[in-house]
Amino acid sequence: MKILISSIARVIQNKENCMLLSVIAGSGSTPRGAGAKMAVFADGSSIGTIGGGALEYKSQQMAVEALQKKQSYTMEFKLHPNQVADLGMVCGGDVEVYFQYVDASKPETLALLMQLSDALEQNTDSWLVTRISRNGHWAEQTILTDRRKLAQMGFPSPLTNKTAIVTYEGSKYYAEPFQTSGRVYIFGGGHISKSLVPVLYPLGFRSVVIDDKPEFSNKTRFPLAEETILAPFTDYSKAVQIQSSDYIIIMTRGHANDYDVLVQALRTEACYIGMIGSRSKLKTTREKLLADGFSDDDFNRVHAPIGLSIKAVTPEEIAISIASELILVRAELT
Repeated sequence: MKILISSIARVIQNKENCMLLSVIAGSGSTPRGAGAKMAVFADGSSIGTIGGGALEYKSQQMAVEALQKKQSYTMEFKLHPNQVADLGMVCGGDVEVYFQYVDASKPETLALLMQLSDALEQNTDSWLVTRISRNGHWAEQTILTDRRKLAQMGFPSPLTNKTAIVTYEGSKYYAEPFQTSGRVYIFGGGHISKSLVPVLYPLGFRSVVIDDKPEFSNKTRFPLAEETILAPFTDYSKAVQIQSSDYIIIMTRGHANDYDVLVQALRTEACYIGMIGSRSKLKTTREKLLADGFSDDDFNRVHAPIGLSIKAVTPEEIAISIASELILVRAELT
């Protein structure tokens, strides 16, 4: 999302218009859910995706035409094979896409983009709320971070990865989750961490790398990390405050350090705790935890061996397996 917003902002700052395509509803089996976005520019190029394949190809063509005509409209696509007016796709669902003309001449356009960029930098849940005009076009848009305001407007709670339309004070409003709170705290700045941070960045995970040695925790080594922190593994709570929406990844340079981090991690409400290690290491870790007063339920919170089982061997492959598991956990949580 960050790359998409920054790309649109760059085009708008150059006084060029573009189209923003958003999946606003879907039924049955569809390639992307509501909230998926893609920007299409005057030269036909695009960034982001609303599902790929014939749906995306046809939408790009339509977006270029709409851009030339400065039009905004909603279009429903049928993804059923062998039906009249379908796209020949086998997904078996329907997708509704809003084609939004983004006018570079309007000051509020750039103002909204800056607001969206700011929201992406904050570690708070936020929602993009759009007023729908009487003719069905999107009118004013704003970012909301106050759940109470959303509830006051009538949006369902919790509004996590779902979109919703409500009527409030005589107008229709459409809301979609824009930014989800939570950071990935990576303990240990070794080879796997160095491969993992660049993988997590385009997936929307904000990484914080913690190590007790400066050469393994700095912005030169981790340019895509949101933050690097120099702190002792034995007591990092003064430097890091773990929240319930945060993820913890433990892969320091030694078993003793891993255990020190794990003990502190289990005292937090982190939504994910993953630790690298062999099955024999995990057996020893469990025995030590039980001896130190922890329970099997505590140990069962730990995703270990870390990552999805894809027979990963190299640091780059292990990074993919960890990122895959984080995607799965995030999807299940929301």
